[in-house]
Amino acid sequence: MSEELKDIKDLSFEELVTWLKDHDLAAYRADQVFKWVYQRQVDSFDAMTNLGIPTRALLSQAFDIERLKVAAVEKSRDGSRKYLLQLKDGCHIECVLIPEKGYDTLCISSQVGCSQGCQFCLTARDGLVRNLTSGEIIAQVRDVVRAVPDRRLTNIVVMGMGEPLANYRNLVKAIDIITNTSHGLGISGRRFTLSTAGLASRLADLGRDTDVNLAISLNAADDATRSRLMPINRKFNLATLLDACARYPLKPRRRITFECILIAGVNDSDEDARRLVTLLAPLRAKINLIPFNEHPGSTFRRPDEDRVRRFQDILVEKHYTAIVRYSKGQDISAACGQLKGKVS
Repeated sequence: MSEELKDIKDLSFEELVTWLKDHDLAAYRADQVFKWVYQRQVDSFDAMTNLGIPTRALLSQAFDIERLKVAAVEKSRDGSRKYLLQLKDGCHIECVLIPEKGYDTLCISSQVGCSQGCQFCLTARDGLVRNLTSGEIIAQVRDVVRAVPDRRLTNIVVMGMGEPLANYRNLVKAIDIITNTSHGLGISGRRFTLSTAGLASRLADLGRDTDVNLAISLNAADDATRSRLMPINRKFNLATLLDACARYPLKPRRRITFECILIAGVNDSDEDARRLVTLLAPLRAKINLIPFNEHPGSTFRRPDEDRVRRFQDILVEKHYTAIVRYSKGQDISAACGQLKGKVS
C-alpha cells in the first residue's frame, strides 16, 4: 500500500465529483463508487464491475479503500462488544456495539484521546493525541456493519472517545455519508445522536449542517460543581451553554437530551435535582440519568439505587422525561466514561 494513496472515505461526495471531473470522468461515477464502497462493502476498485477498466485503474492509482485493523474484541455478559481499533499511524481508538431490544446501537469515537479533562472520564487522562479523519469516523460504522451482518445496526451515538464538536469539519463530513440513504450507509439522522461536553460556539453550526439529535453532557446544574467536573464550563458557563441550547434549531417534535452522570455526594442530592428542574425549564428537554461507572484511579463513587430513583422522581414529578440509563459493557470497561483506546 503506497503512502501517497488517500483513503477514499476521506472524500465527501462533492469532493469525489470534483476529482472525477478534473480527470475527465463523468460526475455520475461518484454515485457508483460510493455505492460500491458503502453499500456493497468492497475493498478494491477492481470489484467495481460497472466501471470501465481504465477508470478503475485511475482510481486505484489515487486512492485506497481502507479498513481499520481490529486489535482486539471483547464481549460482555450483556452482549455488548468493544472493538479496539488500530489506525494507520499506530494509534488506537475504541467503539462499542450495544445490543438493544430489536436493534443495535454503535457508540463511536471522534478523536484519539480527549482534551476536555472531564474528571469522571477515563478517556481524558492522557489528553488529546489527534482528531480522527472523516474516513476513520466512517470506518467504525462501515467495518462493524460488515463484521456483524446478523445484527440490526440502526442507531449511532457519538459518545466514545473525544469531543465531537472539537473535530467539527471531519465529523460533519462523516455524518453526511453515514446518514445518506442514496449512496452512503443509510443510518437515519433521527437515529444518530451526538453528545458534546458543551462547545456552545458550535451548536448553531451543528443544527444548520446536520439532521442529527443533540445531547449535552451537563452533569451539574450549578457553575461551581460543573466547573469542578468539566473544565469546559470555565469557557462556556451554564448561562452561555443554555442560551446556545435555547437558540438551537430543533426539528419539530424533537428535544435536546441532557445527560447527567450521577456521582455520590457530588451532584446527586435532592437540591441538585431541583436546580436541574429550574435550569432546564425554558427548554424542550429530556434527561438521561447515568449512575457513575467506577474505574481504577477515580475517587468518585456510584450513588446507591435509592438515591438515583429519588433524583429521578423529583424530575418526573415536574413532568420531565427522565430515564435512568444503565451503561452496558461494564465488565469489559465499555461503559460510559470508561473508554481508553489502549491495549490491555
